[in-house]
Amino acid sequence: MSTDERPLGRRAALGAYGERVAVRALTDSGLHVLDRNWRCRDGELDVVARDGDALVFCEVKTRSGTGFGTPAEAVTPAKRRRLRHLARAWLDAHDHHAPDLRFDVVGVQVPAAGPAQVTHLRNAF
Repeated sequence: MSTDERPLGRRAALGAYGERVAVRALTDSGLHVLDRNWRCRDGELDVVARDGDALVFCEVKTRSGTGFGTPAEAVTPAKRRRLRHLARAWLDAHDHHAPDLRFDVVGVQVPAAGPAQVTHLRNAF
């Protein structure tokens, strides 16, 4: 069985679900998704989107409980530095230009019952 055929673990499945919910919320609020799960040797960007004149790099954090804090609290200063570095790499690899660049965090809280709750922090850092 190849890695592409292997079933996702519980944590990976939760993350994939959260990203689908986040993308739906972003597009419902008018953003145009340009890229999802873009990878380079230094890491991965969850979502790259355009919001009017802004190019938006979105980090998606999904949680099923609050024992480790809110999803947005998981974006540490080190993670922010890495996301800025990855954004530069994405810009170098693509022909997209925008007068504004923005970093958003989309938190997806998945309760035991009921719909997921999405928090979109625009210009989070």
